Amino acid sequence: MTRVLPSSAPAAGLPRAYLMRAVDALASATAHYAVPLLVLVTTGSTALTGLAFVLEWVPRLGAFTFAGTLVDRWGAGRVFRTSNLVRTVVVAGAGALLFVLPDAGPVTTGVVLAFGSVSGLLAEVSFVAMETLGAEAGRRMGDAAHRVQAAQTGIDQGAILLGPLLGGLLLLASSTALLTVVALLSLTAAATASGHVSGVDHQPTSSSLRTGWTALRRTPALVWLVGGLAASNLATGVLQAAAPITVVRHFHASTAAVGAVWSAAAVATLLAVWLSRRAIDRFGIWPVGAATGALATVACLATALAPTFPAYTVTVAVVMASEGAMTVVLRTLRARLIPAQAYGSTLAVTIILVLLPLPLAGALIALVPPAGIPHLLLVCAAVQGLALSACFAGLRRHRADCAPPQPVPAP
Repeated sequence: MTRVLPSSAPAAGLPRAYLMRAVDALASATAHYAVPLLVLVTTGSTALTGLAFVLEWVPRLGAFTFAGTLVDRWGAGRVFRTSNLVRTVVVAGAGALLFVLPDAGPVTTGVVLAFGSVSGLLAEVSFVAMETLGAEAGRRMGDAAHRVQAAQTGIDQGAILLGPLLGGLLLLASSTALLTVVALLSLTAAATASGHVSGVDHQPTSSSLRTGWTALRRTPALVWLVGGLAASNLATGVLQAAAPITVVRHFHASTAAVGAVWSAAAVATLLAVWLSRRAIDRFGIWPVGAATGALATVACLATALAPTFPAYTVTVAVVMASEGAMTVVLRTLRARLIPAQAYGSTLAVTIILVLLPLPLAGALIALVPPAGIPHLLLVCAAVQGLALSACFAGLRRHRADCAPPQPVPAP
């Protein structure tokens, strides 16, 4: 069984855990955004560039079918370390091949596509392991668990902001330089995970996706939470998928302006995540959750009605910032609600369900004509508002299940 340590134990290990997540997230984000660009540079084909994006995401989604089981059976720290060691070998091998292969050609393209697929899969395995470690630390911090989630969310957002920039700069030097840095980041992540990193003694647990699905069905509050996250993802997914069309066709701005919109949103999100920790400390998790959910819905409605490009940029930044702050709240509650036994499998099931609306968002944008996108966004914002209202109402009805465990005092 899991042995609970004194409440000071997780806090003492948090800087190390944050370093693990930061290095791992930066390696994943750099590889994720650089692979399609690398394909474009080596082939000049937009079709193959799109294929690279697909071949990255299919294994990522597939990874969740077994990542949780690995974490439950072998321990989050061991799975995190192993996945990063394997990624180091894969990236180093791809770098060596690209160094000796011609700059372009079918073999070079095949190496890049294979690297993207395997790297994407390993990134999600390490993500599930790191989420499990964060949840274990948070459970032992009682009312302060949201601080762990705020830090982890901020690290993820920082990696999303820095990853594309780092990948683009390294690719200006060479593909070998890019892959060398990703390999070094992966190796650093594996090295920081040596020894005990979770604050608990892990006992292997036999689990599967079916185990996680059963745990989800037996936890009504978790069902409400997943429903709210899924509806929110549908609205933001439609917003993201429609952004190039809206910016270029509706506002007649350049393609570079699309990147400017998301850069502004990323900076706003980082600030909102930082503020959310302090807001929860002062006002509590429920008021902050309700306020950020309402703000996300109103901002999404405003985005659909934005009359000018500057107004659109501001409303998108507000949407993503409020979503980031709300994510801190919902991740904190999710960590409390998922049972410690078979945590990885249950987490994997919730992630799959939360991600399902994203391809649906892309399909909706493909089916709706450009003139109908504002109406589609209005509908999604309305659905988001209703779903989040139901989510927080359902969570409040199961408030006892959402309460933080009391940390064990130091002897």
